[in-house]
Amino acid sequence: MAKSKLALGLDIGSSSVKLVQLKEAKRGYILDAFGVAPLPPEAIVDGALMNSTTIVDAIRQLLSQYKLKNREVAIGVSGHSVIIKKISMPRMSQEELEESIQWEAEQYIPFDVKDVNIDVQILTPADQDSGTGQMDVLLVAAKKDMINDYTSVVSEAGLAPVVVDVDAFAVQNAFEVNYEAPRSETVVLVNAGASVCNINVLANGLTTFTRDVTIGGNQFTEEIQKQLNVSYDEAEKLKVGGDAAQDSDSVVPQEVERVIQGVADQMAGEIQRSLDFYTATAADSHISRLYLSGGTAKIPALFKVIEQRVGVPVEILNPFKGVEIDNRRFDPNYVMDVAPSAAVAIGLALRRSNER
Repeated sequence: MAKSKLALGLDIGSSSVKLVQLKEAKRGYILDAFGVAPLPPEAIVDGALMNSTTIVDAIRQLLSQYKLKNREVAIGVSGHSVIIKKISMPRMSQEELEESIQWEAEQYIPFDVKDVNIDVQILTPADQDSGTGQMDVLLVAAKKDMINDYTSVVSEAGLAPVVVDVDAFAVQNAFEVNYEAPRSETVVLVNAGASVCNINVLANGLTTFTRDVTIGGNQFTEEIQKQLNVSYDEAEKLKVGGDAAQDSDSVVPQEVERVIQGVADQMAGEIQRSLDFYTATAADSHISRLYLSGGTAKIPALFKVIEQRVGVPVEILNPFKGVEIDNRRFDPNYVMDVAPSAAVAIGLALRRSNER
């Protein structure tokens, strides 16, 4: 089968829509299009699209900005409506697995099997039979109604959704293209968005544990708003250390720091609990490094607190690290500034339109 073209990567996040188009080159990838369109608060709540019209408008705005001809798009989903589990099953081929998984899945999924789309991937290579006749399988289930909501918004904006991925795996794609992590090491990818934090543990280059935690950048904004009695927009600026911090006489910078520190502690605690759970169940669980991406990665306190709590070096993931960027077309300072929040979109833009 001929290699098909790369899909557009469209990350519909709860605070903004991000669009990426990559072009293949001899030495890797070139950035062809990259745009971010902010969404109003409450447009997406707990992964549910509350205000489809504004989302469609945001997507259209990004498309017109670049006059893109490519209409095939890869989107990502995460949160409560997505279940990812590593399960053990008798050794069989991918075809046999796909037939039997519908029956097997019922015991692992808290939803009715008829209401979900299921995908499976064999994690244990055929030549690695442990003698038990068993293999590890990654089971992914996503609620059909949520996928339909996302795909219909995309279609309404004039695009053809060809791939639906999971945010945590899209970040993994972006990571693998940009970083040469030794396969023998266990690394953790944490993608901290506005409302959800995706945790993905990679051992020997394969996903061994994932969890979505519902805490994110919005919590910082809400706490600043509540505790310091400022507007949502002011709180947003204070969160990222914007100009409002200088203009506002009523807000003491130490107070902002105290609030941010409190939420960062809470978030790092959630990440630490998830990783404690993983290390308690994994045979070889030494984690060598944690890569942090997502818009919330820009909050300096978070980086430091995670490093202290989890006790491993933390690095901010740069999804453009191995991507060629034309400085005449893109402002390099802007691209680097928003880089951590582009990880999902880059990972999606690496998908091909004929992939299953």
